[in-house]
Amino acid sequence: MLSFSVMDDLKEASKVLNDFINKADTEEKIEKAISLMADSIKNGGKIISAGNGGSMCDAQHFAEELSGRYRNDRPAYPAIAVCDSSHLTCVGNDYGFDYVFSRFLEGLGFKGDVFLGISTSGNSRNIIECCKVCKDKGLKSVVLLGKDGGKLKDVCDLPIIVPHFGYADRIQEVHTMIIHIMIRGIEDLLAKK
Repeated sequence: MLSFSVMDDLKEASKVLNDFINKADTEEKIEKAISLMADSIKNGGKIISAGNGGSMCDAQHFAEELSGRYRNDRPAYPAIAVCDSSHLTCVGNDYGFDYVFSRFLEGLGFKGDVFLGISTSGNSRNIIECCKVCKDKGLKSVVLLGKDGGKLKDVCDLPIIVPHFGYADRIQEVHTMIIHIMIRGIEDLLAKK
C-alpha cells in the first residue's frame, strides 16, 4: 500500500498548472519567448540552454527537440544545452560551480543569441551568472522559474514563473509543458518565414 494518494498527486499537479495558466501574463510571456527565439534563429543566432539536475535534463530536452525533430519534419534549428561533462568539470574545478554555464556563454554566446535558463528555485547562482554574461554580450535571457521567481526574476530579460512553493517536481512538470509549447511555437513561426 502506498503512503500517499495517487489521485491527490494528480490533483496537486492539476492545481499547479491551473495556477500558472490563470496568471495574467502567462500567455504573453510565453509568446514573447517564442518570438525572441524564432527571431534569433531567423537572424542567424542560436539558443543556448542550461539548468541544474532535472532542469539540465529539461535544457537538453529543449535543445534536442530543436536541433533534432519535434512534431514535424523541418530543418534542424541551432540550439545547444550546456551539458558537456569535460567542460562542466574543468570550469567547476578551475573557477567554481557558479561559473560552469556562464563560461560557456562567454565563449560561444554572441549578440543576437538567446539564453534559456531553468531554475525551479529562482536562485541558482550559476544561472544568475549567465544572465550577467547575457547583459554584457547582448544575448537575451529567458528563464523558467518557480516559487516567486527568486533573484533571477530581477536579473533576466524575461522571467516565466510557475508560482508553486512545494516540491520542485511540480514546477518541473509545468516547465516541461512550457518547453513543448515554445518548441511548437518556434517551429510554427519559422515555417512561416
